Amino acid sequence: MTLTRRNFIIGSAATLCVAGLVEALGHFGQPKAVPGTIPGASSAVGHKLRAQSFPAPSREVECEVAIVGGGIAGLAAGYHLHRAGLRDFRILELEQQPGGNSMSGRNEVSAYPWGAHYVPLLTEEATEARRLFEEFGVITGYDEAGRPRYNEYYLCADPHERLYRYGRWQDGLIPALGVGAEEEAQYKRFFAFMESLKNRKGRDGKRLFAIPLDESSQDREWLALDNLTMTEWMSREGYSSPNLHWYVNYCCRDDFGTTSAETSAWAGVHYFASRNGVAANADAGNVITWPEGNGWLSGKLAEPIGDKITTGALVYAVTDQGDRVTVDYWEPKSQRSTRVNCRAVVVATPHFVASRIIRSKTWSFPAEGFSYAPWAVANITLSKLPAGKGAPLSWDNVAMNSKLLGYVVATHQLTEMKPLKTVLTCYWPLTHRTPAEARAEALRRSPEEWRRIFLDELLKLHPELDGQVERVDTWLWGHAMIRPARGFLWGEARKAAREQCPPIFTAHSDLSGISLFEEACTHGVRAAQNVLAHLGIA
Repeated sequence: MTLTRRNFIIGSAATLCVAGLVEALGHFGQPKAVPGTIPGASSAVGHKLRAQSFPAPSREVECEVAIVGGGIAGLAAGYHLHRAGLRDFRILELEQQPGGNSMSGRNEVSAYPWGAHYVPLLTEEATEARRLFEEFGVITGYDEAGRPRYNEYYLCADPHERLYRYGRWQDGLIPALGVGAEEEAQYKRFFAFMESLKNRKGRDGKRLFAIPLDESSQDREWLALDNLTMTEWMSREGYSSPNLHWYVNYCCRDDFGTTSAETSAWAGVHYFASRNGVAANADAGNVITWPEGNGWLSGKLAEPIGDKITTGALVYAVTDQGDRVTVDYWEPKSQRSTRVNCRAVVVATPHFVASRIIRSKTWSFPAEGFSYAPWAVANITLSKLPAGKGAPLSWDNVAMNSKLLGYVVATHQLTEMKPLKTVLTCYWPLTHRTPAEARAEALRRSPEEWRRIFLDELLKLHPELDGQVERVDTWLWGHAMIRPARGFLWGEARKAAREQCPPIFTAHSDLSGISLFEEACTHGVRAAQNVLAHLGIA
């Protein structure tokens, strides 16, 4: 059986899978002591928003527009303002570099991602992302049929993905070993149904499941899927295959940081049915990636506007003053607060942050209904490439039935010369507890504990790497991404959050309910367009 995920869907995030969280937390083994740090995120600083005990601003500055948050949405907003000719703006970012969960790092071996690490082939609806890809040289042209031609260096190199099970690696991520005829029939029915939805339209002429999400059909019978979980929907439709349930649960944890038992069925189906992008020079299931993941994209967005970005800045108040807005931020390094006086603001933060900092007499920004998935991401530097029986080392490497997900090989795109060393980016969506409990647990763990957890699991999968680990660095995302839990995507909370209140505009993938580059990019550009219209700039 040669089923692979790319036969049926367009790209899912890749992650480090290894066996057994309970065992990992109980006894780690004895890996060689290696150095490493927890460079972020800046949760201790961010948590000061709860107390709101900041010194009064000791200086004031003026600008036309302030952008709060330097993730993809904030960077896209700034990039669009710059492209439109507006130069008098500032981006204020808490972390020491912009990018949000598309941030990246680099060492002497390779660049590597700290979060999002790929983009699927773009759909027709993703017009803002397509424009950026053309400007950045990711899309180099179009064939006679109108299909985009992607830069070969950015298309994921072969082999794409493999799954570890029964002591060996298989090609592809859909379980193939030991699958009987009945389960195979369910596979075929499930994926044929998802394939049939990719270009199916509702009565309003829109695709049932689109990216950006709000371009999807509003037919009520399909939106009603939001009232079920993905597990409930699968059971209702007669999908009982344990292997299929494992795979769908993996996909939900991978893209949403949420189990299939909690993920909205609309979101779960959207994962498989929305990505219908094609390419003139690649199979429909390929993805675009770089050694540093989507950090490459955040870097390209920041390139022309770098002098507008202030890092290490915690914005604690955005106050509507009528025809003006004040933005107050605090810098931990100087212990000083600054006030920015401007004509318009784009708040490009997660919604729970926006609800704490925006102060308006006419608008409210409640955070009820918004829930966030915590993640741990480790970058493991190796002096030797991983091996294993069966399918060869791939870009995306997953172990079945693990509490962790998998690892991505940062040097996989370096196809011209096989590297001797590499960096593995290992992902763990912390779905073993409630989000609040998992966040608290994550912050309690020391750097040494985190290194031991990831090392122990890696060495179970790859004992040949014992003594080959040079360092393990871990990033803890307390609120890595919005969770599309049952009822959230088409419920009142998200609907209310999308309302705009000039001169304050909001932009973040939270407004879509799923955390994708295309969503964040779209919201950032739309906010910039709204700002330009508000300021009377064509």
